[in-house]
Amino acid sequence: MRFREGFVEADSFKIRFWEAGEGEALVHLSAAGSPGLNFSHEMLSRHHRVIVFEMPGFGLSAENTKTGTIAELADTMAAAVGNLDIERFNLLGTSFGAEVALWLALQHHRPVLGLVLEGPTAIRPSNHNPLPGTADEMASLIYAHPERLPRSSYPDPEVQTKTRALVLRLRGPDHDADLAAKMPGLAVPTLVLLGTHDRLMPPETGRFYKVLIPNCHLVFVYDAGHAIGAERPEAFVEVMSDFLERHETFVINRSTTVIHP
Repeated sequence: MRFREGFVEADSFKIRFWEAGEGEALVHLSAAGSPGLNFSHEMLSRHHRVIVFEMPGFGLSAENTKTGTIAELADTMAAAVGNLDIERFNLLGTSFGAEVALWLALQHHRPVLGLVLEGPTAIRPSNHNPLPGTADEMASLIYAHPERLPRSSYPDPEVQTKTRALVLRLRGPDHDADLAAKMPGLAVPTLVLLGTHDRLMPPETGRFYKVLIPNCHLVFVYDAGHAIGAERPEAFVEVMSDFLERHETFVINRSTTVIHP
């Protein structure tokens, strides 16, 4: 299914997005680099109205010198969704986008039906740094098997360099006490997805979300790295679609391709 490109105004930003499909809305806040539409988006659009945002300052958007905190960026993205006349939606965040999605759900929980955090970076190992290096070095951190993917899916070093300063400015401390204090009050069904071979965000960080968020399911996707949806789209979509269908009653995915603790 072809995704159409559009723009929406929010907080003086002109924000680019891609949209396809019909049905219940699924908003995706992608990672700090290019949104990188992949086969998982096409699969999800068969049953959902999928909207993929390029957040201000990321991808090919203009430099963002206005936003001061990740909570502010979450407010901006909530306004962008509202300006598209979307009243209720499921929310997917990837990597740094998962941290923004988490803040959005904490601050604007009423319209969020369900929250999916893919490789979230909200809770990080001490002295964790955003992606460095060449395209090949970054791909080796993001994917378990970069050799299986086309080079067009590798991160763009120029885009990563542009966004690095913004990520470091916005993301807050590795162990954010303010965020941790808010997470037990999250009133949204949540699914945390981590790849078993994630080299960028250790899979063991998943237990913090499980402990802190009341209605949280933690799933490890077998043989996947940090970018699960790009690397293992079928497994990613299967477990995510099951969660979006059942929310609070989601217990375990029916597939043998995932591990549920």
